[in-house]
Amino acid sequence: MEINNNSANLKPSASSLRWGILRRAVLHRAKNLEDESRFISRKAAKGFNLIPCQLLHHDHESRDARLCYTLPIQGSPKLVLTQRVDNNADLSDFEMCNRFNIDNTGLVCQWPSEDVLAYFCLSNADMFRSKRVIELGSGYGLAGLAIAAATEALEVVISDGNPQVVDYIQHNININSGAFGETRVKSMKLHWHQKEISNLSHTFDVIVASDCTFFKEFHKDLARITQLLLKNVGPSEAIFFSPKRGNSLDKFLEEIENNGLLFSITESYDTEIWKRHQQYINGDDSWAGYEKDHCYPLLIRISR
Repeated sequence: MEINNNSANLKPSASSLRWGILRRAVLHRAKNLEDESRFISRKAAKGFNLIPCQLLHHDHESRDARLCYTLPIQGSPKLVLTQRVDNNADLSDFEMCNRFNIDNTGLVCQWPSEDVLAYFCLSNADMFRSKRVIELGSGYGLAGLAIAAATEALEVVISDGNPQVVDYIQHNININSGAFGETRVKSMKLHWHQKEISNLSHTFDVIVASDCTFFKEFHKDLARITQLLLKNVGPSEAIFFSPKRGNSLDKFLEEIENNGLLFSITESYDTEIWKRHQQYINGDDSWAGYEKDHCYPLLIRISR
């Protein structure tokens, strides 16, 4: 049988990576990651560990667990989130992914960039005060819930394209409702390719998102929805956190420019996050396989 030597140099497609993530989740093989997983900022035992997290309850007959997140701001409430046990999925997740043409990785675990986004937002609370905020691709909603609990935002919409994820988000909003003060908080199923969002168009002061630029097949839609959601009267901006991952981030930013938006990239944006990044780069083995290009989230600020 003839072997094509060039095939060994090909990176896996976005769809094969997505299925690989889910396959490992179904088979509970988190410790035996396949070669292609080096292209994702996979979750370590602690990640950046910026927001302390404690397991409250896990019934081993259930896929779900309750975790308590302690926000690192004096006087802030603790948040209790219900989420899947790490690396736990089943065939219904595959079916949902196919039916809605969505990325289902938000159900697999809490990804490191979400931790960074939440911490950054808490450290820069003034930028959200009295503002309308939407989180895209929220997963379990840690960042959006943290903004709602600690920044005095006017409104926070926590969105995802996966209806299963949105159910978790709404549940987490309900169980933390006493933490939000006067801030209005709601969940929303939002597909980035939606053509009709007239009730949302140009209404948000701030958009936040983490690790949403991985799949190149979604770049055009993500850039388009960003442009549609940002207010076009008065100041507004999108705050994205994403590792560079080869040319993936660059390709997304090309789409941002194609939509008439401006952007800036900042590598060192927080002293504590940078310190932990340097520790991982310099040999701290608590995050095995840590690589700057695939694991360290850059700060991308997008505006008109």
